[in-house]
Amino acid sequence: MTVGINDRSAALPPPARSNGRTALSVAAYAVSTAFMFISPLVPFVPAALLNCAFRNGRRAAWIALLGAASILLAASRIAQNPQAAAGETANILAFVLAVGAPTLIIFSMVREGRSFGRVLLAGVAMSGTGLVATEVLLRITAAYSPYEALVVNFRENSTFWLAAYRSAHVPEDALQMMKRWSEIMAARFMPSLLLAPAALMFVLSLVMLSRLPAWRDFVASRNPLDFTRLASGPYLFRNLALPEWLLFAFVLGGISPLLSGALQTIGGNVLAVVGFLYFLQGLAVFRSVLFTIGAGFGGIMIAYLTLAMLTLSGIGPVILGIAGLFDSFFDFRHFNRKDDSHESHID
Repeated sequence: MTVGINDRSAALPPPARSNGRTALSVAAYAVSTAFMFISPLVPFVPAALLNCAFRNGRRAAWIALLGAASILLAASRIAQNPQAAAGETANILAFVLAVGAPTLIIFSMVREGRSFGRVLLAGVAMSGTGLVATEVLLRITAAYSPYEALVVNFRENSTFWLAAYRSAHVPEDALQMMKRWSEIMAARFMPSLLLAPAALMFVLSLVMLSRLPAWRDFVASRNPLDFTRLASGPYLFRNLALPEWLLFAFVLGGISPLLSGALQTIGGNVLAVVGFLYFLQGLAVFRSVLFTIGAGFGGIMIAYLTLAMLTLSGIGPVILGIAGLFDSFFDFRHFNRKDDSHESHID
């Protein structure tokens, strides 16, 4: 969509919708969001809620969220046996507190066009808070721990896959290494295994949002100054840049091997989550470089195939993580240091 900066239509608000159409829209979003949560489309649940908020308002989006939760709760009571009720309740509560609520809280940041990195960190932080709230509420009300159930399920799955690999005649030393790795993950790094998918969910949804008509209509309704800023695409993936203060979290997490007990576990999880975020930033830098040099379809395919081969060897994620980390010091997307004064330039 092309809209001129001085186009008078860019300053006009979107047309008002009748109460009936709004109610039908909210009901449709409730049903579709509930379906997405139990389908492979779950990473785009925040995009659906943000889209609903842009079309119908944040209050209507809250109603859609609660409607989706009610649909999921009713379906769980029909489809699940009583023994699974606590687990299903935990999933639905986490859906509301760790996915839906953070999404609608960061909606105001998205409306203002705050930077991609700040919105992402806010969403991840609130998602972690929602997971903690889910754990506390269910322990108090139902004497049930979703976290412990997740650890048990992870260990059962690990045992199953180890048995499958053993039957496939995988060398015993490799099996022992996988067993040690799975036990370390189950005992210490389950929080990071929950927050990393949450981060990916917000990244995919924000990237998707910038391509939806509701976002484009919202941008077109802004005044010329806001239109210019928002139309530049703050939530395109290549524009993902984490705040520089995140380096302090990386450093604090990096000293976790020197600690012991709970502090070591907390520091290790912080390091794992921050490292994953820097990996995503490195991938954004990679995408930005391809865009800057004007790589065509063939060049992009070759670049991503090369990255995939490097990933299989374990080198790719390390390179991207380092690129994302040092992007805080060097602006790789513009090929110059951030603190360069440009005093030698004639302009």
